[in-house]
Amino acid sequence: MFDSDKIIKLEVVTPERVVLKRNIYRITVPTKEGEITVLPKHLPLVSILIPGVLEFVNENNEREVVSVSGGFVEVLRNKVVILADTAERAEELDSEQVEEARKKAEQMVRETKREDAERFAEISTSLAKELARSKAVKRWKKITRK
Repeated sequence: MFDSDKIIKLEVVTPERVVLKRNIYRITVPTKEGEITVLPKHLPLVSILIPGVLEFVNENNEREVVSVSGGFVEVLRNKVVILADTAERAEELDSEQVEEARKKAEQMVRETKREDAERFAEISTSLAKELARSKAVKRWKKITRK
């Protein structure tokens, strides 16, 4: 079991569900300012999440991967709360479906460049989400092959 001074309580929550609650050693988070890694006793902060991948080491010393499409991260002394627009654990994702959705989103971006800015922003956001999901699946596969 963990020494309480060396753990972080992690919660990943979306508007629809609690994706996970874990005790972890560390987590890497994609923020607007760049990727940050949070360790126990981190200084408190709040930041905007961008579409990307959460990667953390759980209490069994295993790496886990979660795709997020944006939201917020709150870091307290030994707690991290991810309030994500969407979040999916990489092992729950079907790599073929993710790749198909990514290709479809890229095609929509190419076709929409000529349309209005609002529609282009919506489609660009969709593409960013699909790219994050694709990255999560690829990273998860790499982790589980070892």
